Amino acid sequence: MPQPDHVMNLKVPDFDSLDDDVKKYLNICKEKLGIIPNVLLTYTFNQNKFRTFSRMYNEVVLGTSGLSVLEREMIAVVVSSCNKCYYCLVAHGQAVRELADDPELGELLVMNWRAAGLEGRHFAMLEYAEKLTKTPELISNEDTFKLTEAGFSEADLFDIADVAAFFNYTNRMALSLDMMPNIEYHSKNR
Repeated sequence: MPQPDHVMNLKVPDFDSLDDDVKKYLNICKEKLGIIPNVLLTYTFNQNKFRTFSRMYNEVVLGTSGLSVLEREMIAVVVSSCNKCYYCLVAHGQAVRELADDPELGELLVMNWRAAGLEGRHFAMLEYAEKLTKTPELISNEDTFKLTEAGFSEADLFDIADVAAFFNYTNRMALSLDMMPNIEYHSKNR
């Protein structure tokens, strides 16, 4: 059975009604990616929040960091797996497949990241992201010590927490609005 054929459970604004800067941003996405990600269409519901969301996403996921974009996408997938966020598992699972050039890694992270056989840096990073998602009240200095022992700097620690927290937020938005991923994500990088 195919996924439902909607962007979200609210009406997406008509493209022509959007402000010029928002239309320009969406057109650039269409040009670069071949699609306009449904998460962006969802945020056009409130164009000021669209602007804030797109800036935040670009900084958290694509901005300068000691973490690679792949590592940040790996965190996104693990957080989304904990939260059972269909949209983010499909979209960011595809990003992991593409960035790692490894369809198996993408699927393992979606289903059970611990089965991926990751060690050292990546194991510590994902274990922290999982704990911050499932039991944030239990995060302690011992958890940050494990990250520094795995080779992460203080700036990296901040970024790991930032990425995990950001995707906990986006998961809740996607789940609450019944956001559906673009169908194209399903077949890419297999």
